Amino acid sequence: MTLNAGPIDLLTEDATAALAARLGAILRPGDCLLLQGSIGAGKTAFARALIRSLLGRQEDVPSPTFTLVQTYDTPLGEVWHCDLYRLGHPDDALELGLDQAFEQAITLIEWPDRLGGHVPPTALTLQFQAGAVSHSVQITGPADVWQARLEAAHV
Repeated sequence: MTLNAGPIDLLTEDATAALAARLGAILRPGDCLLLQGSIGAGKTAFARALIRSLLGRQEDVPSPTFTLVQTYDTPLGEVWHCDLYRLGHPDDALELGLDQAFEQAITLIEWPDRLGGHVPPTALTLQFQAGAVSHSVQITGPADVWQARLEAAHV
């Protein structure tokens, strides 16, 4: 069964950061968030806020557009922030070490469509939408993995 939460209005950057912090509080190693949406829809802003919430401090969190992957050591373990926009082939994701990261780290994947068939089956998808005045996000994923956790985070 698939859960479906939202759309959740993200009227301000603070609202995005608050959602990111609530989700960050329920994450654990092996979790994968697939961040979908067009350029400017809020994927990177969400990822930055989530990473900062996991670090527990303000930190420069650059977009991994050119490096493809940025890693962060947090109290929960390693976090991988990936921007796969420039990935040439889905198998290239495995060359980055994503298969191991999916098992051992928290992974945030921008442009997850580039993964092809390598998407973890337990991944949570966040579909960001840019509106004229604000943004929103729709959250979907396997209910048996995420339903109780999202309810505990008031999502």
